Amino acid sequence: MIDRRLVLGLMSAAAVAPESAFSQQGNAVLEHAQTSTLDIAYEDSGPEAGFPVLLMHGFPYDPRCYDDVLPPLVAAGCRTIVPYLRGFGPTRFRSEQTPRSGQQAALGRDLLELMDALGLPRAVLAGFDWGGRAACVVAALWPARVRGLVTANGYNIQNIAGSVVPGPPAQEHRLWYQYYFHTERGRAGLQANRREFCKLLWRLWSPNWSFDDLTFERSAKSFDNPDFVDVVIQSYRHRFGYAPGDPALEPIEQQLASRPPITVPSIVLQGEGDGVAGASATDAQARFFTGSYRRTLIPVIGHDVPQEAPMAVADAVLELMRTTT
Repeated sequence: MIDRRLVLGLMSAAAVAPESAFSQQGNAVLEHAQTSTLDIAYEDSGPEAGFPVLLMHGFPYDPRCYDDVLPPLVAAGCRTIVPYLRGFGPTRFRSEQTPRSGQQAALGRDLLELMDALGLPRAVLAGFDWGGRAACVVAALWPARVRGLVTANGYNIQNIAGSVVPGPPAQEHRLWYQYYFHTERGRAGLQANRREFCKLLWRLWSPNWSFDDLTFERSAKSFDNPDFVDVVIQSYRHRFGYAPGDPALEPIEQQLASRPPITVPSIVLQGEGDGVAGASATDAQARFFTGSYRRTLIPVIGHDVPQEAPMAVADAVLELMRTTT
């Protein structure tokens, strides 16, 4: 059980800190890895021989959301790897001909190929939003590569075939930005106003988090990636069947269409103040997790779980490290 006063204290500290102590010390090293389609930038911390933990950010965020998650993991001897997703920060496509896809199969394959490029046979995966989707895809389709999974916002594999069925009006309202992105007006709006747009999403999705402009700007620089808009728009159109996917990824999408179970040990973290998914979003998802599983509801916290409640994420990772082999 997480103490509400502790959560509020962590949120207040995160809001006023000019920069995490970890990033001030410069412990994270920016590295690059080549995959079949990407030059992936990632931040590497901790002992090289430590067991790897890959921490995956979402949209519209970047690796800064994990700054305060890293110190306890590194202190415990973990090697932490925090990549910039396709379309974010210094990560770049290797070819102009590669489709600028943000579909779930792309995110999952990118994570798997990063593990291959770094020579990591197994890892603990943690993520939320798009990054949680990547982690869930790898855990579901390649479980031998995953020692354990921490997923904020639950089972993140999309039900594209079922996307034509409307949800409750309150949830449809929360997803307004996705329907906006289905239009060319939405593409133009994101292109012209990406910082203002993304800051609005931060506020709506984490209504109890009083982040300052400096905190936002440290992440917003990653949205200047030249492929950011194309990747984002394709992602939100593809998940509703309104845009074609990358043909090279179709075999993975076909596997994901069955909504495969996740068999690895898993911990789901859900913020009770999440303004996009809602606290009840993970209520009926236990059936997708067939290995050891628990779900924790975190009072007050919104969508950006690692930045709002970093110790909850770090503790979940370390719990999996203690209880799995």
